Amino acid sequence: MNDLTHVSHNVMRNLTNPVVHNVPTISSSAMLVELNISVWTGRKFDKNVSAEIDVQKQTTTRAGNYHKNLIADEPHFQAIGKYAGNARTYHYYATMPWSDSGLRLLTTPMYFDYQKHITGLEQEFRQLVATALADYDNMIARAQIKLGALFNIEDYPSKDEIANKYKFSVKYCPVPDVGDFRVDVGNEAQAQLKESYAQFYQDNLAQAYQDVWDRTYDALSNMSAKLAGDKKQIFRDTLVTNVQDMIDLLDKFNVTDDAKMRQAKVKIENALLGITPDALREDDDLRLDTKAKVDALMKEFSW
Repeated sequence: MNDLTHVSHNVMRNLTNPVVHNVPTISSSAMLVELNISVWTGRKFDKNVSAEIDVQKQTTTRAGNYHKNLIADEPHFQAIGKYAGNARTYHYYATMPWSDSGLRLLTTPMYFDYQKHITGLEQEFRQLVATALADYDNMIARAQIKLGALFNIEDYPSKDEIANKYKFSVKYCPVPDVGDFRVDVGNEAQAQLKESYAQFYQDNLAQAYQDVWDRTYDALSNMSAKLAGDKKQIFRDTLVTNVQDMIDLLDKFNVTDDAKMRQAKVKIENALLGITPDALREDDDLRLDTKAKVDALMKEFSW
């Protein structure tokens, strides 16, 4: 085999099986999850009132839009909206960012807790919707009194239509490995696609880890601020439990067994060993010593 043939064979082998360096495989230790929740706003655009206001204010163009609050102030529907917000908050807490499409990274150690918790949230969400729909006719009657001349029965969807506006769904999918890019576009194009996905993979993993570091730093920073000063600060138990939660997440979110994340978990855990909110409130020396340890941790790691 001459040199040219040898080089050609090497090039083709690299194109067929491109080497992607420093890309950790997380497909067996994490998955992707997407949470979709939709609710009815309970608002309706009234073009007639909007036009009347323009005439009254002598505008030369549509200056604004008037939206009627149909039943959004009803406690049952307010409860649904608030509950949906709480479900999203938990979803963001238990997962890490992955892509702009809404997919988030859910680690294997977090899966069972997440699945159990999110299932309970979905069941409660659907019960709240059912309770609200049972009172829907009464809500419309109360709205007629509140809205006066603005009331229009045609603004109100049927119960079935309202029910379809409330959705709660969770979808899981695997994290593709870089080597899983299999499309019939030719060796050279496939190599480019794999390299592109490898960069996407690395960037998203870095973003996911940065989210964990940011959350941990925020919890430590908040603790440091609350423990400052000679006088006893008023704080809630969550000042300590929030940091303790992050200790757990530093372990469960570490899908690549990152050494720095392991080290941070151990050091924070040791710094708060035996620390309770009540002890911090009652012992000035303990409070200041704990603050000093927290401050040292904030300086040690490149957050």
